[in-house]
Amino acid sequence: NEVVALGGVTLTVADGEFAALVGPSGCGKTTLLNLIAGLDDVDGGRILVDGETLTPVQQDMLFPWRTVLENVSLGLEVQGVGRSEARARAAEMFPQFGLGGFEHRRPHELSGGMRQRASFLRTYLLGRPFLLLDEPFGALDAITRGQLQAWLAETWNRIGGSALLVTHDPHEAVALSDRVFVMSSRPGRITNVLEVDLPRPRTTHAAETEAAHRLIDVLRHETEPEEALA
Repeated sequence: NEVVALGGVTLTVADGEFAALVGPSGCGKTTLLNLIAGLDDVDGGRILVDGETLTPVQQDMLFPWRTVLENVSLGLEVQGVGRSEARARAAEMFPQFGLGGFEHRRPHELSGGMRQRASFLRTYLLGRPFLLLDEPFGALDAITRGQLQAWLAETWNRIGGSALLVTHDPHEAVALSDRVFVMSSRPGRITNVLEVDLPRPRTTHAAETEAAHRLIDVLRHETEPEEALA
């Protein structure tokens, strides 16, 4: 039997905006992200960036036989940048992404958090219009997850850009995003858009403010299964 994952989704992420996408499990969040990334084919509708169809695909995989520097610079080489220039550009950014001194290590020698930072750096170097993040910290332990959330918030404050984050964690959504799109159960659609009216530069402590707690309560209510609300 066919499963309709999404139904009539309209979503716009502004230039320079960090948006989050939350909703019940199985509502189509990852499907939507895959469609935006070009990993799945669109059955109907359009996905545009600056009025043009999005073609680049964001890949998080690090090849085990390549050094971290070789992995991070690979995308630039594929785009036609010479190997030496690509690696020089990448190496220059390693300290800003907390990877200084690890240029010549292999991926298996990095922690989970460092692997994520390497993936972010590779995407950043490619000049992507925006970053797509599908539960990027879900597999990490609580301490590492908190550290990486803080790092991402600080890095985003510094380098800017646009991003769409899929998360099950309302605290994470509030700490990192400017707007939170709330999805319904499958077939997923946008049922609410919540503004995160907290000042930037922002840290993960933003989720501990009174305003954030009110927003988190709304998010929890919006994403609870319908039977739990009956």
